[in-house]
Amino acid sequence: MNRDARHPALVPLRLRSGLTLAAVSAVGLVAFGWPFFTDPGSALDNAHSGDAPLVFVLVLPLLAAVVLAELTSGGMDAKAVALLGMLAAVGGALRALGPGVAGLEPSFAVIILGGRVFGRGFGFVLGSVTLFVGALLTGGVGPWLPFQMLAAGWVGFFAGCLPRGRGRRAGNRPTRGRSEAGWLVGYAVLASLGYGFVINLWFWPFASYGPEVSYVAGAPLLANLHRYLVFDATTSLLWDLGRAALNGAVLAVAGPALLRALRRASRRAAFDVPVEFEPGYSRDDEPAPPVLSP
Repeated sequence: MNRDARHPALVPLRLRSGLTLAAVSAVGLVAFGWPFFTDPGSALDNAHSGDAPLVFVLVLPLLAAVVLAELTSGGMDAKAVALLGMLAAVGGALRALGPGVAGLEPSFAVIILGGRVFGRGFGFVLGSVTLFVGALLTGGVGPWLPFQMLAAGWVGFFAGCLPRGRGRRAGNRPTRGRSEAGWLVGYAVLASLGYGFVINLWFWPFASYGPEVSYVAGAPLLANLHRYLVFDATTSLLWDLGRAALNGAVLAVAGPALLRALRRASRRAAFDVPVEFEPGYSRDDEPAPPVLSP
């Protein structure tokens, strides 16, 4: 069986970081989903127009807490943090090359590959940090950024939740790499569409495009959900299809090679090998010289 066929998450998600990720996701669910569950005039309804800075202030310390929890529990080490920074820089640079023009955002391929190879917690932090770096490079820092960071973090997280391959072979040639790339292409398409569907929620309650697609405070859940589906289909779907097509194509063409390269780099960095320090040599440990009698 191919060694990569049954690979575990190379940066496993530990309990403390898992709890922190749950807290981050809870913040995100409230920040995105409040329009469907609030009454007009409620405290949350009145406060949401200015909650982007609050979400940003909450997300950054929680992301740092995820990394610190992994460092202190042994899930991540300095090599994993360095690789996280490198992949985030690559993803941010790709975002700068195509900053959302017609939905062409190849950085999502990097996020998906990182989450697939290095695990759920790594993928979540990678997605969030990549969007943050890309915003700094492109000048795209605004009230939308914390919501983009959360949504991209979920893209990386669920990439790490994809099922593992079984390492089948056809003759002497491994087929799992191609089948795994097919899984990733399908996930890239769904994740790209889902990212666009979710991210529009940050501004949809304040948009006025007509009674059929605008948010109505206090309306039944299904009524507002129908309005939002129509809004997304008429304003964002083509943009999201461009993102899905580009990232799916990148993973279809280069996915297997990039997966092998990342796993080879992780094996050489020995992420899953615990570091053990042997006791140092001391001159006090040397045997005493023999005493020569006259």
